[in-house]
Amino acid sequence: MGYNLENKLVVAVSSRALFDLERENSVFEEQGLDAYYQYQLEHENDEVTKGTGFRLVENLLKINRLFPKEERQVEVLILSRNNAATSLRITNAINKYDLEIVRSGWTSGQDISKYLKPFKVDLFLSANDEDVLNALENGVAAAKILPASSNVHASQGDQVRIAFDGDAVLFSEESELIYKEKGLEAFLEHEKQNRYNPLGQGPFAKFLLTLARLQEKFPDNGSPIRTALVTARSAPSHERVIKTLNLWGVRIDEAFFLGGSEKFEVLQAFGADIFFDDQDAHLNLSSNVVPSAKVISKKIESFSRGK
Repeated sequence: MGYNLENKLVVAVSSRALFDLERENSVFEEQGLDAYYQYQLEHENDEVTKGTGFRLVENLLKINRLFPKEERQVEVLILSRNNAATSLRITNAINKYDLEIVRSGWTSGQDISKYLKPFKVDLFLSANDEDVLNALENGVAAAKILPASSNVHASQGDQVRIAFDGDAVLFSEESELIYKEKGLEAFLEHEKQNRYNPLGQGPFAKFLLTLARLQEKFPDNGSPIRTALVTARSAPSHERVIKTLNLWGVRIDEAFFLGGSEKFEVLQAFGADIFFDDQDAHLNLSSNVVPSAKVISKKIESFSRGK
């Protein structure tokens, strides 16, 4: 019987999400695909440095050390638009950093998203907007990894720390669109009228539920995963969030309702291995202190462009 990826936490990352390949990407953008492939082949044995997604991947894989080998809980795989001929440089880097990643897919420039469900992927991280949008439209939690300063790549400890924004990330974008279209007073009135109605699930709700099931395998104070909600909401709109999470039966370890205050200092204090948000204003600051990734919403992006 083949290896079963069901009932595991499966994370797929592109090579640019895991490693710093911005120089290589600039070759592709400036000189084209053939020059890019040639560059990769010529630099096959060159060192590759850590990228924004490295810290999260490294700590997720450490969870497997807590279980017998046959009961691995986390699988990480590479899904890349590179071709197989240029994959050895990435494989060499994986071996150098001692990452237990044995599965990969190389599509030679083709859409990656159609392979996410066959691999049972719970989370997909990429530096490519199109791949992220396609993944989200296929019902997979996905985010665009943002460039970060090198000081955020080193792990702060073995515990996986994941921080989420609320609206348009864990929850649906309905309330955020009301705020953007009609302002704060309309948003607060909408939340007041709907305070007994749970928020709809957002693109990362299923991923949070998967994390929660994994956390249940450990005692409350012994989990290798710690989650945080970091949202611009404040009282009284926070009540609807708490009631929704309770209804989902989800444990959020830490929650911060900032009432529009900046998020980056809280995220730095929390020590997030990754922070998921949909707003550039927050991500531009957070990416300087913690690894960060953008959850792209077509509706919110369209509204912002329209303004």
